[in-house]
Amino acid sequence: MTEPRGSRFPDALVLIFGLILLAQLATYVLPAGEFDRESGQVVRDSYHAVEAEPLPVFTFLTAVPAGLADAADIIFFILIVGGVFGVLRATGAVDALIGLAIHRLGGRPVLLVGGMVTLFALGSSTVGMAEEYMPFVPLLVTMCLALRMDAVVGLGIIYVGAGVGYACAALNPFTVVIAQDIAGLDLYSGQSVRWLLLAVCLVVGVHHLLRYVDRMQADPERSLVHDVSYTGFDLPDDVELTRARLAVAIVFVAGIGLFVYGVGVREWYLTELTAVFLAMALVAVAVTRLSPNRAAGAFYTGAAELTATAIIVGFARTIQVVLTEGQVIDTVINALATPLQAFPGQVAAIGMLAVQTACNLFIPSGSGQAYVTMPIMAPLADLTGITRQVSVLAYQFGDGFTNMVVPTNALLMGMLALARIPYQRWLRFVGPLLLKLYAVAILALILAVQLGYD
Repeated sequence: MTEPRGSRFPDALVLIFGLILLAQLATYVLPAGEFDRESGQVVRDSYHAVEAEPLPVFTFLTAVPAGLADAADIIFFILIVGGVFGVLRATGAVDALIGLAIHRLGGRPVLLVGGMVTLFALGSSTVGMAEEYMPFVPLLVTMCLALRMDAVVGLGIIYVGAGVGYACAALNPFTVVIAQDIAGLDLYSGQSVRWLLLAVCLVVGVHHLLRYVDRMQADPERSLVHDVSYTGFDLPDDVELTRARLAVAIVFVAGIGLFVYGVGVREWYLTELTAVFLAMALVAVAVTRLSPNRAAGAFYTGAAELTATAIIVGFARTIQVVLTEGQVIDTVINALATPLQAFPGQVAAIGMLAVQTACNLFIPSGSGQAYVTMPIMAPLADLTGITRQVSVLAYQFGDGFTNMVVPTNALLMGMLALARIPYQRWLRFVGPLLLKLYAVAILALILAVQLGYD
């Protein structure tokens, strides 16, 4: 298979570092200014110019450690969660659960597609799973081929679920927690609306996949990968759901329940949530009698897989550090708010969605995008007369849905290569779906503004 065209795009870290440089240059060009704030929120029509010293030439370098330090709690949380998922995968429980679901639903395509998309969406919506799905690509492609479907369906089950799960995330610590924290909102507030949107978008996504299955099975030549060879795709041998692995699954579900309870009732934050994940790993190791050394190795591997995400979060936070030190971040907010203030709140919300969609092309990391855009979008919501919860929802839509198509998304390009699906053919499959999902997103934002979603 030829090298994916997406590999020719600059890496996300390269793009973010370029934005850090651009941010420093902006401080030399833009006038310094600030808004008055009350209880953390911007006061309308309070922008005024201030005096500010030019930033030192090497600020774009010295600000990086400050950005990493500012995002330290999120960075460490990402690494520990990655390590915990590495341990859970090493127990075999995750593979066994997916394998069982595929085995039970394999003879019923509607249940297979609907059930599996929902499963992957819930994983992304609740605990931010995405990279963890990579090992399931060969398994699902193999099963779909055996059931007279194709690799597009196999990858679609994963990526439609993950995309919808991120876009309508109810509890995702890598997107919802960060965005709401920056916006000054209660963590996980407004989640009932996001659960409803998750259900609606899942119906849209599953319907799109099933229509493709029907067309492809009626005429195999209509498969987008009918001319691609899939020799070598074999089912893994060990996907048995043993008692120990079932116990791990129960521990995982219980941990998620404790996670939700702690945030909603006890007002837990990242320190307590990290402890919950570590406890889940320790119990899983004890139940499956995984050796301490093997568990440690799995933890290292899982954490290492999310190192890039953690670094991107820190570098992205540096952009805000530079703009804040140069006292021009409010100048940018004022420039964005001025034209949007002339429009009704519904139009402003759709404008936010457009901005977030464009940003995801350059910053495909959901956490990184939150740190870059939410310091601007949250105050912008104050100035345009819509709630900050709506600005978070616009961010989620712009990040999650476009993750299914942007070629700068390393995970997407890696999965496409693993499933042997050329990017342009995937685009033909997912493009019409995105049009449907964006129609839902625009309608949801209009209703959210009209009903005062908060």
